[in-house]
Amino acid sequence: MKRSEINQIIRNAKDFLAEMNFKLPVWAEWSLEEWQNNKSEAQEIVENMLGWDITDFGSNDFSNRGLFLFTIRNGNPLHNSKPYAEKIMIVEENQETPMHFHWSKMEDIINRGGGNLVIELYNSTIDEDLDGTPVTVKIDSIPRTVPAGGKVILTPGESICLEQGVYHRFYGEPGKGKVLVGEVSAVNDDSSDNRFNTSVGRFPEIIEDEKPLHLLAADYRKML
Repeated sequence: MKRSEINQIIRNAKDFLAEMNFKLPVWAEWSLEEWQNNKSEAQEIVENMLGWDITDFGSNDFSNRGLFLFTIRNGNPLHNSKPYAEKIMIVEENQETPMHFHWSKMEDIINRGGGNLVIELYNSTIDEDLDGTPVTVKIDSIPRTVPAGGKVILTPGESICLEQGVYHRFYGEPGKGKVLVGEVSAVNDDSSDNRFNTSVGRFPEIIEDEKPLHLLAADYRKML
């Protein structure tokens, strides 16, 4: 992805977050110079990969296969005892996050507002393939069972609990508008806890055609 594309995605996200009256931490607005000046005080942010996160899953087609995320809080077993994480995400109509599950992380996905979020579900087999058995999940603590590959549609205010090993793919329902999506979970590790059903790239290679508007979490180690 080009840095200019990432910068525009961030600008668009900031506009939508403002429209939804969702506030980010103060450090979300830091420039590179402010990061460098506050590096020693911001070690938890850097170590736990908090902040801006843009991915096209290696598709080079962010609008159809991609996701905007901002990690607000996250634990790190190497550095602290915090056992939880929280993200805010923006999902466009028909913008796919590919089929995947987590080995360690249990998570709630919440429709915080905007359009509707469509989630397709499969159980996983012992060899981590898609299983053909019905899938039982909880929607706002109420059990619901769908067939393998079945869909759950979350309207604003609704949430789904996804346990470890449950494959899920999601996108915004066509005609309903972009969706503000929350995630509350156990500690998040996007480097080692994502099992995609088909091979994808989680963190994009960036072509630096302009200066970063804001650093991505993946930028910290190379730029700070």
